[in-house]
Amino acid sequence: MIEISIVSGKGGVGKSLLAAHLAILLSRKWRLIAVDADAEAPNMHIVLGIKEWDRVIGHHEGRRAFILQDKCTGCGECLKACQFGAIRVDDGKYVVDKWLCEGCYTCSLVCPVKAIRFERDVLAGWIRVKETTRWGFPLVSAEITPGRPNSGKLVTEARNTGRAINNNADLMLLDSAAGIGCQVIASLAGSHAAILVAEPTRASISDLKRVIKLVQHFRIPSMLVVNKYDLNTELYEEILGIAEKNKIDVLGRIPYDENVPRSYVAMKPLIEYNPDSPAAQALIEIGDRLDNVLSRFDEWRLEHLPEAYKPFTPIVIRPGETLG
Repeated sequence: MIEISIVSGKGGVGKSLLAAHLAILLSRKWRLIAVDADAEAPNMHIVLGIKEWDRVIGHHEGRRAFILQDKCTGCGECLKACQFGAIRVDDGKYVVDKWLCEGCYTCSLVCPVKAIRFERDVLAGWIRVKETTRWGFPLVSAEITPGRPNSGKLVTEARNTGRAINNNADLMLLDSAAGIGCQVIASLAGSHAAILVAEPTRASISDLKRVIKLVQHFRIPSMLVVNKYDLNTELYEEILGIAEKNKIDVLGRIPYDENVPRSYVAMKPLIEYNPDSPAAQALIEIGDRLDNVLSRFDEWRLEHLPEAYKPFTPIVIRPGETLG
């Protein structure tokens, strides 16, 4: 199964719009799985018009501290030691804020009377599954519990859930989170390619450069889609220059189109809400280009690996010989 992550570095540039429409378009030919890997702000289901889930699976992990009040002497050592500010005084008692506790054990180490215990396997989030009979592919969506850490682990579980649903699928599309943090790394880990999404703004260009470094670090060949490209011609040309410098193919560009937010309000994919709109036509063209890439994916991937990462002929040094 080919796994492709859609990443951007910056939020709000159209990753979910692109991921949802590529899933719809490519599912007409390929057996695919869609994964919303933005655990802290999943919204791919909104683009697809999904309101209910077939399954909601609780994901438990980690730990959270609590204080035994009958043993606590009120010395305040735990309050001073907690770097997350998760311990406070409430009505004269030291208590742990469950939304801030990271379960790091520091408070228990400094407590002189061992009054701190830990709740284990805390509900960290949910993995939601929908068999989209309308579109013909399953959607797996990760959603983290507010305040819980380790969203990267939740993304990994969502990805593994998608693989378990259909390990004979041809393609998995992952809608990654914004930034370059643990969620994005978890979605990129094991991916065979990445689609970078940018818009012609200074903030997006700055984050595009960071995410390029990230995919290059993981040796992942990439493609680029520029959303709302017509808002700033100068910055659009700058983005194209960055792509050329880093040997990244431009998969397509999407014009600014007021039909996009209107389709969100209607909870309909744009290609259904207004298939003749400029953005819808651009998305269809991008889907066709990606289909061509997938048809020759092994060849394309080898061509687009950075030079330093391509297969090389090893140098054989025989006994008594030296380099040079």
